[in-house]
Amino acid sequence: MTIERKLTGPKPRTTLPKGTVDTQMHMYLPGYPSIEGGPPNPPGDLPTPDQYRQVMEWLGIDRVVVTQGNAQQKDHGNLLACLAEMGDVARGIGCIDADTSEAELDQLAEAGVVGARIMDLPGGAVPLSKLDEVAPRAKARDWVMTVQFDGSRIEEEEARLARLDQPWILDHHAKIFDGPTPGRKAAIKRLLDGGNCWFKFAGCYESSTAGAPDFDDVAEVAREMAAHAPERIVWGTNWPHNMAKTTSEYPDDAALLNTVLSWFPSEDAMRMALVDTPQSLFFGGR
Repeated sequence: MTIERKLTGPKPRTTLPKGTVDTQMHMYLPGYPSIEGGPPNPPGDLPTPDQYRQVMEWLGIDRVVVTQGNAQQKDHGNLLACLAEMGDVARGIGCIDADTSEAELDQLAEAGVVGARIMDLPGGAVPLSKLDEVAPRAKARDWVMTVQFDGSRIEEEEARLARLDQPWILDHHAKIFDGPTPGRKAAIKRLLDGGNCWFKFAGCYESSTAGAPDFDDVAEVAREMAAHAPERIVWGTNWPHNMAKTTSEYPDDAALLNTVLSWFPSEDAMRMALVDTPQSLFFGGR
């Protein structure tokens, strides 16, 4: 299986503010095979740090948060190598649980890991059932948590998420696979209002049933949350779009950026989400 990823092109209509942070993406280097329990590595040429630097230049991204990919499960070798390649502009999100040693946590922190990932969907390394064992370990390190699950269950899971007494991010527009409802949107707002939750714009195509180019169902939720709590939004490209398995399925990152960033109510709200808030969450200053 081969895929050609678009890495450059005409600049997006939306000019990103200086200091923009891409808070959701994955990258890979040769020599790190996929681990049993996760998906295979992305098809075709690996989406490497060098490829991503081209995307940064194209879109106007200055800093990045590299999330541990499902392919490597809890083996952080690839993440550590990619963070070393990227240097000071990068931070990382790892996959830890009760079995992760303190020595490994020290190694991750030294390399620039500043968060822990919960991914409660097929292929995820650390499910939501481990939230209560991951949360205190992340909190002890002053790490943020990123939480992704089927957002159709947001009302069911609201109480346990509301008990988190540390910064955490509801990933991928809450990933509501069968559409927003008033009850689901109200639950997200209550979590945001609780003071520890943030909401991430990323990967709209992964849960939208309306589809491209406007992703109307995801846009409805995103616009409402950005208007409700603009100080609690972050954004990511979701590069290299691992759901795309062929060149024809691969999105144009500039077009996707233009669409998604149009969901902010103002330029000030967009700047807050792209620069100020991720600076605080991932690069210090919380």
